[in-house]
Amino acid sequence: MGKRDNRVAYMNPIAMARSRGPAQSAGPTIQDYLNRPRPTWEEVKEQLEKKKKGSKALAEFEEKMNEVELEKGTGKTQGEIVRWKREFIKEKRGNTPSNGLNVNILTISSSRATIV
Repeated sequence: MGKRDNRVAYMNPIAMARSRGPAQSAGPTIQDYLNRPRPTWEEVKEQLEKKKKGSKALAEFEEKMNEVELEKGTGKTQGEIVRWKREFIKEKRGNTPSNGLNVNILTISSSRATIV
């Protein structure tokens, strides 16, 4: 009765990897990244000009806020101002009752209103 042969053959991991072939990548390659479409210089200039102009909604809101500041001095109460701001926000949202946004006016300082 001899001993059982329990030796295991050595598996070279590098040779095993080479036998499987090249690795399949899930995402884009470096070549894909380098060959991606890029904007032209003119398009970049246009985008920068648009950023400098700012948003129309923000400009309108600031304009209305300036009117409100003037109206404060003419005798409007803070309750009327708060009501007007809520209406203004509802107009901008499209009069939908809930977009998942909670619109409350927290404080009104002498210079600006804080809207959360």
